[in-house]
Amino acid sequence: MKRVKAACICQTLHFMLKDGAEQQWAVNQVKQDVEHYKQGLERNRTKYRIVEETTQPDGSVILKVIKQYNASPVGDYLD
Repeated sequence: MKRVKAACICQTLHFMLKDGAEQQWAVNQVKQDVEHYKQGLERNRTKYRIVEETTQPDGSVILKVIKQYNASPVGDYLD
């Protein structure tokens, strides 16, 4: 028999600009999407740590995050 003692997932998310949209509107939309993603983590009480958040020259955002996998304990992954 096995049990999960600790589990996390490491993700690199690229919040990209919408194709064909006006540049400034698309950049603002990406910023809103990133904030909405973070609020969703908080709202769902997901334990997480943002490792890196980088704004690209085109205005898109790359977010590297380590977060709780399902409802598993996180152990020392987020220390």
